[in-house]
Amino acid sequence: MDKNKVNAEDNLVASLVYKFLPFWPLFVVLFILSVAGAWAYLKFYATPTYAITASLIIRDEEKGVNASKITESIDAFSSNKIVENELNVLRSNALMNQVVNELKLYAPVYEETKLRSVPAYTSSPITITLKDPEKATENPMIFFTYDESSKEVIIDSKKYSIGTWEKTPYGVMLFSENEKQTSTTTNPLYFSIISPTRAANQLSGSIFIESAGKLSSVVNLYLEDKVPERGEDILNALIHAYQKAAVTEKNSLVSQTLAFVEERIQLIEKELQNLEDKIVKYKSTQGAVNLNEQGKLFLQSVDNNDRRLNEINLQLAVLDNVERYVVRKNKDLGIVPSTLGVSDPVLSQLLQKLYNSEIQYQQLSKTTAENNPLLVSLREEIESIRPGILENIRNQRDNLVSSRSKLSSTNSSYSSVLQSIPRKERELLEISRQQAIKNNAYSFLLQKREETMLSYAPTAEDIRVVDMAESSKTPVSPNALYVYLSAVVLALAGGVALVTGKEMLHSKVLFRSEIEAYLNAPIVAELSTVKNHDKNLPLQPAEVAQVEQFRQLRVTMGLYGRTFTRRKIMVTSSIPGEGKSFVSTNLAISLSSSGKKVVILDFDLRNPNTSVLFENANQTGIIEYLKDNLDPRDIIRSTSFDNLSMIPAGIDIGDHTELLLNSKMEELFSYLEESYDYVIIDTPPVDLVSDAYLLSEYCDISLLVIRHAYTPKSFIQRLSQNNKLRSMGNVAIVFNGVKPRGFVKGQYGYGYGYGYENKYGDKTYRARKLATKS
Repeated sequence: MDKNKVNAEDNLVASLVYKFLPFWPLFVVLFILSVAGAWAYLKFYATPTYAITASLIIRDEEKGVNASKITESIDAFSSNKIVENELNVLRSNALMNQVVNELKLYAPVYEETKLRSVPAYTSSPITITLKDPEKATENPMIFFTYDESSKEVIIDSKKYSIGTWEKTPYGVMLFSENEKQTSTTTNPLYFSIISPTRAANQLSGSIFIESAGKLSSVVNLYLEDKVPERGEDILNALIHAYQKAAVTEKNSLVSQTLAFVEERIQLIEKELQNLEDKIVKYKSTQGAVNLNEQGKLFLQSVDNNDRRLNEINLQLAVLDNVERYVVRKNKDLGIVPSTLGVSDPVLSQLLQKLYNSEIQYQQLSKTTAENNPLLVSLREEIESIRPGILENIRNQRDNLVSSRSKLSSTNSSYSSVLQSIPRKERELLEISRQQAIKNNAYSFLLQKREETMLSYAPTAEDIRVVDMAESSKTPVSPNALYVYLSAVVLALAGGVALVTGKEMLHSKVLFRSEIEAYLNAPIVAELSTVKNHDKNLPLQPAEVAQVEQFRQLRVTMGLYGRTFTRRKIMVTSSIPGEGKSFVSTNLAISLSSSGKKVVILDFDLRNPNTSVLFENANQTGIIEYLKDNLDPRDIIRSTSFDNLSMIPAGIDIGDHTELLLNSKMEELFSYLEESYDYVIIDTPPVDLVSDAYLLSEYCDISLLVIRHAYTPKSFIQRLSQNNKLRSMGNVAIVFNGVKPRGFVKGQYGYGYGYGYENKYGDKTYRARKLATKS
């Protein structure tokens, strides 16, 4: 890995630590509050939710599940289902409405606690049944009490009996004892009334139904519910409703087929009875008892031919019935008719495909709009199937009619043979032949009726329950670990947002990086803030840390050693109050303590704080020197510090900028440079007057004091935009009054310790180079 990349990642981590670690008490408080809030949420507000699952196997030959051969031979009406279609059936509003009405989900009962309402499916003493749920007015909360001793329900101070239909302000209701009750409650109870349609839609949206795989006919059902017992009842009720709908659908088809077979049986029974009566009458009147052998042989030959004619006629009748069904589909939807006797597999497949498409169309049309792409596709598919069925029927009818014509022609040839038989025998043979034909048709219909009757018994092969509904033992939501982790993340995010927002929205300068972003000048020192500092008593012994900081300032500027070339130092600021007088006086004291002769000049002629600090206010000073004929020695004052002298501003303080152009300025600085090792000049702020710019030409180094959390950022930007610092030579910056960040005092300040940029070394090098520049 690239070494620079590793260093960058380490610097990023370190910067984040330095940025937020000072505020660790805030993060601890937020962490405690968030975790406590998460605990309270889980304990008193969140309602546990359980997962309920069930699974079915649906008969789908394309996916490897088929009925046994024995079952197929018994149940002539069993058919393979398409799993994808059955998924839509399971999701249909029709089944959901059945579940809602069966479990009375249109009138759920709740118990009210202080913070939440929870379902009272197993704790309510009663259940509510509406006589006409569709017409009932929805009501979110109807409070009631139950008198256990008198078995009465009290609503709005009115009593209603258990087990009888009662007329209430909310509709006609039947109150029943709750068979699911396993516990009792002392909390207030109420029930809601919602539309069964809306309850069905909500239920449909909460149940997940999907196939276990592309090649699997297993269907998984999944539901999340706050009451595991209710969830199990819902899925079990849905499975039972689906099985019942499948059985009802098949029985409707069986019933229609059975009606057709019964109608044909009754017709043939009448015809057989007439033929039998005719034979008896003929034999009694004509004296014909036995047929000769030739008649018997003829009858046997004709019998086969007539049996085939009868089958053809039956097939033509079935085709007529199917054709009427297909044509009638344009106006009325019903059950597909039977194809008994028609052995064409193409016709059977087309009819089954048409039936499945129309069933799916019916189910989808209840829940989707007419212009739904899926509904339009199904409608087009249905319209494309019907012509194929009609064309198939026409082809088969043509073939059957052709076969019937041939058989009729054969029968005509047999008729010529009959003419050679004696009249009585021929007439009796004709009657007997008709009887044999009807007997064959009658036997065939009796067999089909028995097969149809057997199909009434539902088989377990079409829909098999693999697992009945079963609830999870532990809640699936809320996830305690997820809630606590979210609380911790929220605490961290809240802390980061508070700290970052507080510092980003601050209008004052907080970080040295902000100074470096606008001003192209080195920061030579970061001075910590002074606690309880009296502006009138700055010359008290400084704190140890500050003494060391001013020593570091001397080192950074190169003000040490035997040889030094930068002796005249100007100290200024951008606005009043930034501590320029504090910096100039303490820098002078620090330099004098090293054994160097130092003089400090108070050139702030409008607000001479330095003169006040050294108790030399209202004494002859710079103003009088520049106005009158005074010698530099006449205005120099001694101080209480060894090797440190000062020159006050003067008595007549005010706007004396023009005096700074006096030629005596050069005489003053020449004398001081010869008499002292260092000359410290305290000037007015650069943003108010131009004094500092005029004095900078006499100085070797210009120190600009910027105070932490005091200097507006706009002033720093203005200095950068107006290029005001360019007119001053060798500018360096002192970051004054730096406070510790966060709640940990003495650590992680707003200066270099912030950890954003590692420019301190470069700036120090530049400052030293500037200070030692000849």
